[in-house]
Amino acid sequence: MSTTTGIEPGDKAPDFKLKNANPSISGDLVSFSESMGKNGLVVMFTCNHCPYVVGSESRIEEMSLKAQNNNLGFVGINSNDPINYTTDSWDNMVKRAKSGMSYAYLVDDTQDIAQNYGAERTPEFYLINSSGIVVYRGRLDDSPRDPSHATTSDLSNAIDELISGQSLSQTRNESIGCSVKWKI
Repeated sequence: MSTTTGIEPGDKAPDFKLKNANPSISGDLVSFSESMGKNGLVVMFTCNHCPYVVGSESRIEEMSLKAQNNNLGFVGINSNDPINYTTDSWDNMVKRAKSGMSYAYLVDDTQDIAQNYGAERTPEFYLINSSGIVVYRGRLDDSPRDPSHATTSDLSNAIDELISGQSLSQTRNESIGCSVKWKI
């Protein structure tokens, strides 16, 4: 299945209410509005098995904490097909969440949320302002598999600019990662 281009910077972010594999953070079900912080929200499409996600885990955790320290919500959404990609099953999501994840880890069983957002890869980030408008869509940085080769800090810079009230210098770039694993 292919997705439409989805939402882009300047568009209103779609609502969601999804089951949370990390209920110690935010409870069993988590909605868009509950996730929104005073200054906005970071929505990340992610999974358990993608080497780009695995290579970025410590930096994703840093971004979660940075978001929280700046009154931004942060959620991860797994939309991958758990039948053909069993490492993305609910049980494996719960195990991953218990490894020290500081954010809600949501399952998009129907893949509707990924389709509504137009998510293409894992990891892929959407920075949303307090009015619910997407202000940045794209990657964490330019080297998700190996932090030692990163020469950019795209998401971090976008957060800094949003928090400081500046216009974002970059609102869109292509995420780098595995494709979302669509159900057949």
